[in-house]
Amino acid sequence: MIMKKNKAHKILNPILLALIANQATTALLRDQIGDEAFEFIHEGGGILLVSLVIVHLIFNFSWVKASYFSK
Repeated sequence: MIMKKNKAHKILNPILLALIANQATTALLRDQIGDEAFEFIHEGGGILLVSLVIVHLIFNFSWVKASYFSK
């Protein structure tokens, strides 16, 4: 199970980084790209980002529990 989590993190974390960069870049370039392209890239990327953050939290829930919900 640990190897699967490590492999998943090696795939998931760079994707999260790329999606965060996508959100920042499209926000900064909003005036240079069309409304339709902005909606597709920025809003679609935002949905993917939130979805993958939830997956990331699920993978790390034991750490979250130990850090935030322990006595």
